[in-house]
Amino acid sequence: MGGMAPDVMQGPAGWRRVLVSAVPVSSTGTAGRWLLGWIETTHRLIAFALITLGVMVNKSRDALPVVRPLILAQIARCGVRLLPMVSFVAFALGFVVIGQTVALLSQVGATQWVGTVMVTAVIRELGPLTVAVVVLMRVGTATLIELGTTRALGEVEALEALGIDPIHYLVVPRVIGLSLAVLALTSYLIVGAVFSGYLFAFLQDVPLTPAEYLRQLVLAMSGADFVLVVLKSAGFGLIIAVVTSFQGLSRPLHLSQVSQVTTRALVASSVAIVLLDAGFIVIYLFL
Repeated sequence: MGGMAPDVMQGPAGWRRVLVSAVPVSSTGTAGRWLLGWIETTHRLIAFALITLGVMVNKSRDALPVVRPLILAQIARCGVRLLPMVSFVAFALGFVVIGQTVALLSQVGATQWVGTVMVTAVIRELGPLTVAVVVLMRVGTATLIELGTTRALGEVEALEALGIDPIHYLVVPRVIGLSLAVLALTSYLIVGAVFSGYLFAFLQDVPLTPAEYLRQLVLAMSGADFVLVVLKSAGFGLIIAVVTSFQGLSRPLHLSQVSQVTTRALVASSVAIVLLDAGFIVIYLFL
């Protein structure tokens, strides 16, 4: 008896504690806790987005000499600096997807479907989604680290002590800048992929003239495509800015926690981007 644990020596209650601790955690309970955590995070994220929208509307004319350069800096950071990478991605996308598709369709005598395939695969889906992933990996990560470090060092509290709204100063320029930058980069990538894809098809001696190629693209597109691509691209930029800003500013952090929050923000942003893309797919089905 001297070697028994104290809980075992306490009678039936001790045995129950031992049995409960020996039973593995239910997968249903784990999934339930994970789901509740995601619901709570989503609720807080939506509240943060609404607060940001309210600040953007109510303070749209406040401190313009301060906020406007911050917006331009975000556009330059997210748009101009990523042009070389997006150019490479556009060339690769045109080479892999468009050039191969045009070549295969010409082999089976179905070149009349080139425009439809191009609009569906590149303009509606791969273009905006690829740019969103590139911006999330390059700019979203840096944004989260910057804001997380700012919160960890107490600079957010310093802004509040000076009477400066942290949302207006730190979040609003990123929301506007990322939305415009993702939209511009998406347009640039689509145009680059279209032309590089035809260049690859031309090098393969595909019997398709540039005029016919562009004619099929124009006929396959509609006015709704332009509107939805703009909304999707801007929505992707909005998601990246809001999620990364929320994760970086929502609670006080230690410097050692910034890397963990970064990983969590990347996962949340990816899930939100995929869900928004799925919503647009449903819209396209009804067009």
